[in-house]
Amino acid sequence: MCGIIAIAGDRPVAARLISGLKRLEYRGYDSSGVAVVGADGSLSRRRAPGRITALEAAVAQGPIDGVLGIAHTRWATHGAPTETNAHPHQAGGVAVVHNGIIENFAELRAELAAKGRTFATETDTEVVAHLIDDAIADGLAPEDAAARAIRRLTGAFALAIAFQGRDDLLVGARKGSPLVLGLGDGETYLGSDAIALAPFTNRVVYLEDGDWAVLRPSGFQVHDADGRPVERPLIVTSASAAVAEKGNYRHFMEKEIHEQPETVAHTLAAYVDASALAAHPRDGLRFADIDRLVIVACGTASYAAQIAKYWFERFAGLPVDADIGSEFRYRAPALVKNALALAISQSGETADTRAAILECKRQGLATAALVNVEHSTIAREVDTALPTLAGPEIGVASTKAFTSQLAALAGLAVAAGRARG
Repeated sequence: MCGIIAIAGDRPVAARLISGLKRLEYRGYDSSGVAVVGADGSLSRRRAPGRITALEAAVAQGPIDGVLGIAHTRWATHGAPTETNAHPHQAGGVAVVHNGIIENFAELRAELAAKGRTFATETDTEVVAHLIDDAIADGLAPEDAAARAIRRLTGAFALAIAFQGRDDLLVGARKGSPLVLGLGDGETYLGSDAIALAPFTNRVVYLEDGDWAVLRPSGFQVHDADGRPVERPLIVTSASAAVAEKGNYRHFMEKEIHEQPETVAHTLAAYVDASALAAHPRDGLRFADIDRLVIVACGTASYAAQIAKYWFERFAGLPVDADIGSEFRYRAPALVKNALALAISQSGETADTRAAILECKRQGLATAALVNVEHSTIAREVDTALPTLAGPEIGVASTKAFTSQLAALAGLAVAAGRARG
């Protein structure tokens, strides 16, 4: 749940990056940091444990700025939540922020140490910075060095990379962890999600798994996992800075509790025709033709799955397996071919749920996903995407997304009952 924001632009970025971090506070964090490339080409960092106000104080005490920068909020995984371990991490002229876990970092660290490189932190992320800097030392251009390093990484990651002397170049990459590219007027952006970019632009590109991108103020180029230039669709998102504001409420959870009458109503309207007192059939879901429903979900969504099991079996006579995504693949499930696999995920990015639904797809099942983020990774990878229409959920404890999931599942259960007679 770490947060990333990065800007390649034509005007100062430091204050805007910190403002962007504040909009990512809902993801949770224990430290934060920012790195910018100055007009003289210098690469400067400021980092602090604790609240973002501590980072603001560090920048106020030692001002830095430029037209290109990267910033990060961190939840500690490898290494304690200290200033030293806070992102961005730097090796030579390379600074990196990273969400996820590099699984082969120990092997790469040992290899780099054998070449004489020394490490200042206990983190897996610092290895990425050294790997890229090592490739630059071998004579590669920054973007080519980043591409070579990315190919060697195993695990889940979203990366934003800045280079000393290059205030016109950012590199981003994703595998397993989401990363969104944004297009502005004379600027480009990277963010953990569309909400992170909402203050800057509503024109976004969702990077596919394995993609890496070269960003310049004037535009961008996306490459797939094999390094081939590819086109990804530019989407105008409904995410806005306004929806991420608390308004008159004390905190986001309180705000989202009070939004439930509206969000449940929106969701019901997508699944039920109130005037005809009938459930809408959903394109792509052939409930009459399946013998079993397999639901995979994690966390709060798994509770929605357990409730839906009762509804589908009672009202549609449809046998249901409701599995926790993180356990699904490891119990070697026996899947019948004439089944539908349904993933439930508020974000559409839940890694274990995504792995489970992809395993169902690999075994030949039809797949669907109930998600709250229309263009999320899971939504793009299944055969049929189903909306919950709850709007962005910022609060850590799920409220409106959960009740919207239940509203959608109730509508689907009735539709399935109708289809099955």
